[in-house]
Amino acid sequence: MLTKKQIELLEFIQKRMARDGVPPSFDEMKVALDLRSKSGIHRLVTALEERGFIRRLPHRARALEIVRLPDSLAKSAPGFSPRLIQGDKKTAPPPPSGAFEVTSDAFQLPVMGKIAAGVPIEAISEVSHNISVPGSMLSGRESHYALEVKGDSMINAGINDGDIVVIREQELAQNGDIVVALVEGHEATLKYYRRKGAMIALEAANPAYETRILPEDKVHVQGRLVGLIRSY
Repeated sequence: MLTKKQIELLEFIQKRMARDGVPPSFDEMKVALDLRSKSGIHRLVTALEERGFIRRLPHRARALEIVRLPDSLAKSAPGFSPRLIQGDKKTAPPPPSGAFEVTSDAFQLPVMGKIAAGVPIEAISEVSHNISVPGSMLSGRESHYALEVKGDSMINAGINDGDIVVIREQELAQNGDIVVALVEGHEATLKYYRRKGAMIALEAANPAYETRILPEDKVHVQGRLVGLIRSY
């Protein structure tokens, strides 16, 4: 069940996308919902994303997409065509070593210890346990693994201490990706990735943490964030 403010925001986004073809800015959302700060909008957007009504698209300005609408809004938006997201057993990526498929659209992934969303901690590569994730979280054909988040430096990206992040193994990243980065061969951290010439910036989503800027040979991307699991 959505709150009144969540429904108001979803309706505002849907109407603006129908009119302009792009979502409104966070400033426009703040004004439309009569909120004092954009942090309230961030919380509402994160809640809608966690409930499967919208998703954020990487590498695009105003990167929001409506996946589905609640019945109360769908009736008033006859032109809206929901986007069905589901696993496909034939094309789903193979589970990583040590993992196995448990249903047609769910996999067991190894949780490879903890990853720092704060000050980098020593890299961990030992499997602590397995966790079941929906197949729709797994993108491409690369291997995937999971990590438990420790710290709050990515909190404004909706990633909290104790969350489980699902990571697709890859060595390349685009500016704005949230990646697992190995720093100087022994420290692992979860941060936004931004390349600035021959330097790599590892950027937090919390103003309490400074951006670390390192030579490109000191930073090795170990994977990109593709999903998040939270327990209440």
